[in-house]
Amino acid sequence: MIQFNTIKIKTVFFLFYLSIIILGGCAGDPYTAEDRIPPVPEKIPETLTVHNDTRIDNYFWLNQRDNPKVLTYLEAENHYRDAMLYPVQKLENKIYKEIVSRIKQDEQSVPYRENGYFYSWRYEKGKEYPIYSRKKDARDAEQKIMLNVPEMAEGYSYYDVRGLQVSPDNRYLAFGVDTVSRRKYTIYFKDLETGELLSDQIPNTTGTAIWANDNRTLFYTVKDSTLRPYKVIKHRLGTDASQDEEIFLEKDNTFSVYAFKTRSRKYIILASYHTLSTEMRLIDADHPDRPYTVFQKRQKNHEYHIFHHSDRFFILTNYKATNFRLMETPENSTTKRHWKEIIPHRETVLLEDVDVFKNFVVLSERKDGLRQIRVIHLKDQNSDHYIEFPEDTYVAYPSGNYEFDSNMLRYRYTSLTTPISTYDYHMISREITFLKREEVGGKFQRDDYQSERLWIKARDNTMVPVSLVYKKGMIKNSKNPLLLYGYGSYGYSMDPYFSSARLSLLDRGFIYALAHVRGGSEMGRAWYDHGKLLEKKNSFTDFIDCAEALIEHKYTDSGNLFAMGGSAGGLLVGTVVNMRPDLFKGIVAQVPWVDVVTTMLDESIPLTTSEFDEWGNPKKKKYYEYMLSYSPYDNVQKKAYPAMYVTTGLHDSQVQYFEPAKWVAKLRDMKTDDHAIILDVDMASGHGGASGRFKRYKRTAREYAFMFQLLGIQK
Repeated sequence: MIQFNTIKIKTVFFLFYLSIIILGGCAGDPYTAEDRIPPVPEKIPETLTVHNDTRIDNYFWLNQRDNPKVLTYLEAENHYRDAMLYPVQKLENKIYKEIVSRIKQDEQSVPYRENGYFYSWRYEKGKEYPIYSRKKDARDAEQKIMLNVPEMAEGYSYYDVRGLQVSPDNRYLAFGVDTVSRRKYTIYFKDLETGELLSDQIPNTTGTAIWANDNRTLFYTVKDSTLRPYKVIKHRLGTDASQDEEIFLEKDNTFSVYAFKTRSRKYIILASYHTLSTEMRLIDADHPDRPYTVFQKRQKNHEYHIFHHSDRFFILTNYKATNFRLMETPENSTTKRHWKEIIPHRETVLLEDVDVFKNFVVLSERKDGLRQIRVIHLKDQNSDHYIEFPEDTYVAYPSGNYEFDSNMLRYRYTSLTTPISTYDYHMISREITFLKREEVGGKFQRDDYQSERLWIKARDNTMVPVSLVYKKGMIKNSKNPLLLYGYGSYGYSMDPYFSSARLSLLDRGFIYALAHVRGGSEMGRAWYDHGKLLEKKNSFTDFIDCAEALIEHKYTDSGNLFAMGGSAGGLLVGTVVNMRPDLFKGIVAQVPWVDVVTTMLDESIPLTTSEFDEWGNPKKKKYYEYMLSYSPYDNVQKKAYPAMYVTTGLHDSQVQYFEPAKWVAKLRDMKTDDHAIILDVDMASGHGGASGRFKRYKRTAREYAFMFQLLGIQK
């Protein structure tokens, strides 16, 4: 049952409600004091015993997605959310309108060229979804609509289109659609000459189908019950999916599979991957019925990625190279013993990606936490050079390069103060052509804002970078509200990108800080290695040390400091708030992964088996004990916690909704303070939130309003 009457909760939340009445005003408030008492789920103890260690989970039953009692509880949480935030509802609506007003309504992408056509997308005023179009031969040719997603999405509360792939003869379009937000896509096909949808439909895929050069054969991947992509299937256009042929089955449940086509269009690659190993297979795109060949057999701790060029392959590999190196091998001799080094390993530079053209190789590198773009002429080694960028902290990366025989590199550039900008770079003349910068509505002026990068000494003397942005004129007097964001997992680097939504914080005096904690790859692969498995706690202590340093240097104080993180970043802030709740005024945990041990013991849950090399396998005692020592859900204590805003989605395929729900229930039951903990459950979406262009910002506005409410900001 869901209980609504406890004396303790009534007393605690009366005090909180009284404060928000004073701050926000509640004239005409439709909610009562009873509405502002949080729902209390029934405790049904579940005994969980591993390695002779027993844990009691009182809320284990919340994992019953189809149980009406669970759904009733989640709806009650949303009612409580609405009641608690009603005093700032007008402010929330104002913030949402601000954010939307900065977005260009009739936005259009820069067209990119591929196989004789110029492709682009555009948004029409007021529409949530894009229209995909193309023009033949020239930019000023007649535009033909490929997909009108606003029309397709009518009647759906969630609609996501991905994986648009046009056949080599330019006639057919394959694309994936998800209407649930569970990341299970059905692939459809459209005849671009007649505009007709074909009868072919392929369910339960990753959403992308790769065309062979015969324009009739496609390869796609399907998902198992844990949502792991585990099989590659071959489809013949015009046939029923039940007749499709299995090409490859990944039997190791720690690996997943995907398919892609080389830019040279000669090969289709079937790739198996997990955290620390990869294995590639080659299919001749001209002869899709021939069996695949293995490029290089998988080996533990060996990651490699391949890029075809005429009669050879380039290989990005970590073989005897922690930060990766570039090698090459003849097309007909692909095993490792034939590989020859082109770019050696470097201790201070992480080689992240490679773009191969007919006459050039473009390297995406990372040094001192910043991305660099390096251009190498294959016939003129003296032309090796880097593209220069105007700011000290920025993000730059190749994007939209589909033509193999091209001297032009397209890249995108952004920073904490510069909206996303698109450029063409002539790799011979080195001429840069500015194409477009994301338009920001309202009174935005780049020069009104300032960014900087700090280096914080962690407790083990490691220097951790922190990127900051704020409105010019900020005074370091300890009174500034500051939002500290972190992630620190999977080797994923958090780059200092621009956000127009973030301006609603900066314009109200907030400082936004991005802590580049260990667990990402900002400072090279070792940065990742020292923030996972049995060194995962470095991520948490780095974040705490960054918070303390920002307070010490008078950017803020604990009465004005907020922490935010999503998914594995939710694990970060969830662990940190158990360790140092006194540091923060409030916490925003977005779809947080917080029940680490129970999840990693359950191999039926999506992502579990593929992530043992990230977190460890708790079936091994040393990993069980280490995970248990930091898992946010398992380490909730009877003590004071800051106010918290926690989000989830009923259909989340990556962090199941019941993890945040259980965590919130346990926090409320055990904490000793009068601070509100709010759970926001999106009943129509999953991990990424709402699918619409504008709708997704409703939750952002609510998160901001939550923080403003705590600070007494009313405008």
